[in-house]
Amino acid sequence: MRLKNDEEVESTEELEQEVTSEEVEVEDVVSVEDTLKAELSDMEDKYLRAQAEIVNMRNRQKKEREDASKYRAQDLAKELIPALDNLDRALEIEVVDEHGESMKKGIEMVRESMTHAFKSSGIIEIESLGQQFDPNLHQAVQTVPASEGQKPDEIVQVLQKGYTLHDRILRPAMVIVAQ
Repeated sequence: MRLKNDEEVESTEELEQEVTSEEVEVEDVVSVEDTLKAELSDMEDKYLRAQAEIVNMRNRQKKEREDASKYRAQDLAKELIPALDNLDRALEIEVVDEHGESMKKGIEMVRESMTHAFKSSGIIEIESLGQQFDPNLHQAVQTVPASEGQKPDEIVQVLQKGYTLHDRILRPAMVIVAQ
C-alpha cells in the first residue's frame, strides 16, 4: 500500500507541476498576445501617419506648382517694366514734324503691345492718382500741403507707376501725397 501511496504522492506532485506549468504557458500566451496587439496598434498608427504625410506632400507640391505657374511672369515683368517706363517717357516728348509724329505712333504701338502682353499675364498697373495712400501699394517720396478739394493722404502726383502680378506687388508706385 505504501507504494501505492508513494505513487499517489508522486502523481499529485506531477499534477501540481503540470498545473503550474500550464498557468505559466497561459500567462506567456496572454503576454505575447498583448505585446502583438500593442505592436499592431503601433504599426497601424505609423501607417496612418505615413499616409497623411504623403497626402500633405502631394498637396504641398501641387500648391508649389500652381504658384510657380501663376507667378512665372514675375522675373520677366521686373525686367520689362523699366522698358515700359522708358516708352512712357518717350511718349511725353513734344514733336513738331511729321517724322516725329510717325515715331511717336510707332512707340505707342509698341507700348500697347507690351501692356496687352502684361494684362494677359496678369500684370496690372496700380491705379494711384487721386486714390487714398496705401503703404502696401504706394511708396511716398514726398508730401505736399493739401489744397482745396484734396483729402489728407490723397495721392496728387505719380512719379513712377507701380505694378502687381495677381496678388503680389512687383513694384510699388512712387507717389507724392497731400497732407
